[in-house]
Amino acid sequence: MHTLNELKCTFPARSENESFARTMVCAFAAQLDPTVEELADLRTAVSEAVTNCIVHGYRDSGTGTVAVTVRLLPQHMIYVRIADKGCGIDDIGQAMQPLWSSAPAEERAGLGFTVMQSFTDSLTVRSRSGCGTTVIMRKKMQQGAPHDGC
Repeated sequence: MHTLNELKCTFPARSENESFARTMVCAFAAQLDPTVEELADLRTAVSEAVTNCIVHGYRDSGTGTVAVTVRLLPQHMIYVRIADKGCGIDDIGQAMQPLWSSAPAEERAGLGFTVMQSFTDSLTVRSRSGCGTTVIMRKKMQQGAPHDGC
């Protein structure tokens, strides 16, 4: 699919960067003049994906990086790719089950992927044990068309 605009960013896998990631993605999406609800949905999904990278991918070590790519696609579609090079997921199907967590002793809710699915139009998860995880989300913005801010 043709990309109309794109932003890429890499940052350390530290919990304080989660708010930066969601703000960056929403600021990029603002060119579509989305509704407050659409931005809130996108913000929540990005927060969950980045938090999963930090907490599960790197086990809160803060030693890895998170890569975010945001694309504006035709028909008001926002594409968000969030990736880590952490421990990976052995069984994606199991990990996507509500209430399942790779860190149950840490009182994690196990709802990260469920939340991402609920707030986006599509979710794809790719992972390889020892090599990291990539989450791709797409969300159609109903509100408007790209504009130049004028």
